[in-house]
Amino acid sequence: METAMNTTPAHNWDHNVVLSVEHLTMRFGGLLAVNDLSFNVGRGDITALIGPNGAGKTTVFNCVTGFYKPTEGRIVMRHGNDLQSEKVEALTRTGRQHDIGKDSAVFLLERMPDFEISKRAKVARTFQNIRLFGGMTALENLLVAQHNPLMIASSMTIGGIFNLPGFRKARAEAIDFAAYWLEKTGLIERADDPAADLPYGDQRRLEIARAMCTRPHLLCLDEPAAGLNPRESTELNQLLQYIRRDHGTSILLIEHDMGVVMEISDHVVVLDYGEKISDGNPDHVKNDPKVISAYLGVDEEEVATIEEIAEDLPEIAAKAAALKEHKGEASGQAATAEPPAAASEIVVEGAENHPGAQPSGLRQPRSDKPDDLTRVKGIGSVNERKLNALGIWHYDQVAAWKKKEVEWVGSYLAFPGRIEREDWVKQAKALAKGVAGKKSGKGGKS
Repeated sequence: METAMNTTPAHNWDHNVVLSVEHLTMRFGGLLAVNDLSFNVGRGDITALIGPNGAGKTTVFNCVTGFYKPTEGRIVMRHGNDLQSEKVEALTRTGRQHDIGKDSAVFLLERMPDFEISKRAKVARTFQNIRLFGGMTALENLLVAQHNPLMIASSMTIGGIFNLPGFRKARAEAIDFAAYWLEKTGLIERADDPAADLPYGDQRRLEIARAMCTRPHLLCLDEPAAGLNPRESTELNQLLQYIRRDHGTSILLIEHDMGVVMEISDHVVVLDYGEKISDGNPDHVKNDPKVISAYLGVDEEEVATIEEIAEDLPEIAAKAAALKEHKGEASGQAATAEPPAAASEIVVEGAENHPGAQPSGLRQPRSDKPDDLTRVKGIGSVNERKLNALGIWHYDQVAAWKKKEVEWVGSYLAFPGRIEREDWVKQAKALAKGVAGKKSGKGGKS
């Protein structure tokens, strides 16, 4: 009997892996910074590691590059074009750090000191905060990155002291290689300028050039677009694409600029509170409800499932129809405010099970235009729909809540205490004041 073949193409990060992070856990005392994280970096791919602040992204980088030793887990770096699974498992059973063959090699990075990870495993990185040698010229910064081959050529300093032919040749090659990267990063005219005198965007590119002078197989970039203007971000994109295309260097980057991430990434891994919440190509990730939730800053309880949205649709449609009818009746007339309806008129099943008191609501927004409640930090699009279903459409309604209403809404939205912590009432009062100021022509802030 014939069976249908799976024609779905395998992802590069599944079958051609340069780095694999397996069940990585990092604890700092009682703080769990990274929890059982696993993902792959495809050879020749640009892989983005994204997530809100505090998600654990830089901690992962520090584990990969040897600045931290993970509490648990395995980090495998591969040189060669296959998974080398048997070699990885055999190496894991020993106490050794690496297995280097003629055409391939595997490295267990969690066992290696940071300088060996750079020297042998060929993993280079940049930092969130630029760490150039400010008093040295741009050229000298790139020569420092070639310290290892220069030391070997100098026979550990003696060749350099006497300027032997082997050292002279190596030094000339190092200068040529440094000049190559200065040219590729648009810094050749600033080669003799101190690094600290360069503009911020130039310093970012110089740091990438310095990392590339180590001839890495994997380049790790920690927020390379931070602080760059749109033109500089575009130039960065072009540089990273060149590095990947012409040098075959795999790139793992942390970035908050979604324009950069979505434009150049082949693979995106999303972290939140130290755990992976999504993993796939950019189109998959940007449409993942969990990712949207994490970036909107709402709690897991607020992530709308398809079933929840389906349940809301009839009620939303009914409200839309009523609003349309009201607009027709009010045509040519001054809009009048709908008087607040009693809370009992907006029926919520199980309302009596929540502590406090249900707030009064409006059957429809005043003047046919609701306020954007998502401007209150902590109210995402899902919670806005839930509040609208309660008849809460405007900032001044939230601003009028007393302790008992706050308690009831917090319980109803399934996060007791959060409304008080984020002070929705105070935020709503400021926003309501801004709206009132605009209506009265005073130009109040909103």
